[in-house]
Amino acid sequence: MVLSDSIRDGDLVCLWDGENSFYILLQPGSTFTTHKGIIRHDDIRGRRWGERVRTHKGSEYLLMKPSLYEIVMYAIQRKTQIVYPKDSGLITLKLGLRPGMKVLEAGVGSGALTLVMANTVAPTGMIYAYERDRRFLALADENLRMAGLRQFVTLLEADILEGIEEDNFDAAFIDMREPWETLPILKSRLKATSPVGFILPTTNQVSNLLHALYDEGFLRIEVEEIIHRPYKPVPDRLRPVDRMSAHTGYLIFARTPAP
Repeated sequence: MVLSDSIRDGDLVCLWDGENSFYILLQPGSTFTTHKGIIRHDDIRGRRWGERVRTHKGSEYLLMKPSLYEIVMYAIQRKTQIVYPKDSGLITLKLGLRPGMKVLEAGVGSGALTLVMANTVAPTGMIYAYERDRRFLALADENLRMAGLRQFVTLLEADILEGIEEDNFDAAFIDMREPWETLPILKSRLKATSPVGFILPTTNQVSNLLHALYDEGFLRIEVEEIIHRPYKPVPDRLRPVDRMSAHTGYLIFARTPAP
């Protein structure tokens, strides 16, 4: 997303009333309806971040630029389980992602992780994202466009197991039910000793993957799980929130074999 002091058509805007947040993609002539009244998109265009806009009933909303975390957690549309920020942050670091990298992804789903990785490799890198389900691919396309990151992702409606044309990847991430089937492809299409990552929901799947990784000669194999425990930000009654996202998935990382 291009940073600007003033809000323009095509910007994603967070409307905050002090309690609730709403996310809208600014479009000419459109309106947004809340329980506190109607907001015209045209009344937001040209304002600066941090200013306020009123509904037709007089209620005020603060205009804020959404963070990448907010986009992933609250703004994108979902039809699948997403890779949560608590996991995608570590994935980004473990894969060593940086601008200019060429990254392979298999299993796009709603595109939450795709979005995070694209933001990291931009403006000169590219994510090659493979997804078999056309519905998920269309949803990922919509979410990437909403976030302003579509140009950094090549979306491919294909099964990675049927072969891929691209090669010489710098890193890869696989989100599939049986990721061990992709290991020969990763060995042949990634640079030697490139980082690869996987996410799986159950321990028996992790065990199957570990066996395959060792058999295929992958290096520096790791298994991790991240627990995120937020607290209520009340100074006089600081305590954990009543609910938390505990297990979301097991993360497995490795390096492709050396020559």
